[in-house]
Amino acid sequence: MKRFSGQARFKIIAVVSILLIFYYAYRSFTDYNNRLIHEDQLEFARTKGTPIIVAVYYEALCPDSKNFIVKQLKSAYSKLPNLIEIEFFPYGKASTNVQPDGSLSFQCQHGARECEGNIIHCCAVESIHDTEMRLNFVACMIQFAIDVSTVETIQKCYNSLHGKELLKIAGEATHNLNPSVSFIPTITLDGQQRRQATILRDLFSEICAVLAESGLTPKACESI
Repeated sequence: MKRFSGQARFKIIAVVSILLIFYYAYRSFTDYNNRLIHEDQLEFARTKGTPIIVAVYYEALCPDSKNFIVKQLKSAYSKLPNLIEIEFFPYGKASTNVQPDGSLSFQCQHGARECEGNIIHCCAVESIHDTEMRLNFVACMIQFAIDVSTVETIQKCYNSLHGKELLKIAGEATHNLNPSVSFIPTITLDGQQRRQATILRDLFSEICAVLAESGLTPKACESI
């Protein structure tokens, strides 16, 4: 795994520290299990099968994955935070090889460094349970290609067999998609792939369409 200079490590730790400060500041204003509901979503929260589960099948070094997460996913979540739950599967067009001794190896579309990045993302996704914090963390990592393996918990996961097991699980979820993956990122809404071109171009509108099909029209969706 690539080693970083003292200055690079300092920058990585600084970024992670800022994210953690943001997280705890957020926690101080709302209870973890009972987040405040925005006024325009009050009557819709946790009803009729909401929130929508947005599953993102992506790759750590994929430019299209980066564009979707940073520009589409973060924007849509900021408008409907109580109606969206996000699942991340950092694997994409990779392959998993199980050796005779049970050890795991992977081949990734953008090379060995992406396999390392996918494992780090898997560890981060498992370690961070708050949806908004997890989204911000993943977006930060993919936007700036940050290797956060210097963070103790994630580094421990990355250096152990568990990190590879998590990537294998992400691979199994990716390979089980029907229809199978033809483009990365692939996004599902409540388990359905729907119109991928529309989702990738305008996620928020497609989420509003799913809500409308359930008889829900939050104020944030009324202008569409």
